Amino acid sequence: MGRAFEFRKARKFKRWATMAKTFTKIGREISMAVKEGGPNPETNARLRAAIQNAKAANMPKDNVERAIKKASEKDTAGYKTVLFEGYAPHGIALLVETATDNNNRTVGNVRSYFNKYNGTLGTSGSVIFMFDHVCNFRINKENLPMDLEELELELIDFNVEEIFEDEDGILIYAPFEEYGKIQKYLEENKLEILSSGFEYIPQVTKKLTPEQQAEVEKLLEKMEEDDDVQNVYHTMDTSETN
Repeated sequence: MGRAFEFRKARKFKRWATMAKTFTKIGREISMAVKEGGPNPETNARLRAAIQNAKAANMPKDNVERAIKKASEKDTAGYKTVLFEGYAPHGIALLVETATDNNNRTVGNVRSYFNKYNGTLGTSGSVIFMFDHVCNFRINKENLPMDLEELELELIDFNVEEIFEDEDGILIYAPFEEYGKIQKYLEENKLEILSSGFEYIPQVTKKLTPEQQAEVEKLLEKMEEDDDVQNVYHTMDTSETN
C-alpha cells in the first residue's frame, strides 16, 4: 500500500471525533459550495459532493436543506477557506485548514494555540511544499461491475495514484486538479460515490519519541477542538511499530 493508505489508517478520522462537530463542518462545506455555485446540486458539483458527505455521516436531510437555504439568503455572511502554516514542537510541520466567517477571530485563535503549545505560526508557503494536495473518493463496493485492477486501468488517464479497499468501500486518491474529471466519470458510469473530498498528504514524515509525540498531540488536539478548524495535517509519523 502507498502513502495515502498509510496516512488514512494513521489518522483514524480524529478530526471528526463527535457527531455534532461533523455536522458543523459539513454545514460549512455546504455553505461554501452554495455561495460558490448556487443551491442546485444538479448544476453544482461541489454541493453535490458535500451532500454525499452529509449522507455518509448520517446527517439528517432537514439539516442539509436548512444549510442550503441559509447559505442561499443574500444577507448571510459566507465562509471562506483559510490555510495556516507553521511548526509544532520538534520540527513537525503543520497545515491548519479553516472555514471562517471572521478571519480576525480565527487568526487570533490559531496564533494563540501555536504560542501556548511551543509551536510557531509561519508565513504562507513556509511548509505547504512538504505536502501533496490530493482529492479522494469513496465509492460503494457492492455490485461493482469490475475488479480493482480493471477500475485502476479505467482511471489511468486521470493520474490516479492509489486505489484500495477497506471495510467501508473503495478509496481512490488522485491529484487535486483531477477531482472534477473523476467525479464526472464515476457519475456517468453509475459508480455510487459515498463521500469525497480533499486532503494534504505529507511527502515525508518524522518519527518522534513517545514523549515528544505527546507534546505535539496537545497542540493538534487544541487545534481540532476549534470550531473554525476543518482539518489539521502534519508530518509526524503516527504509525504503530511492532
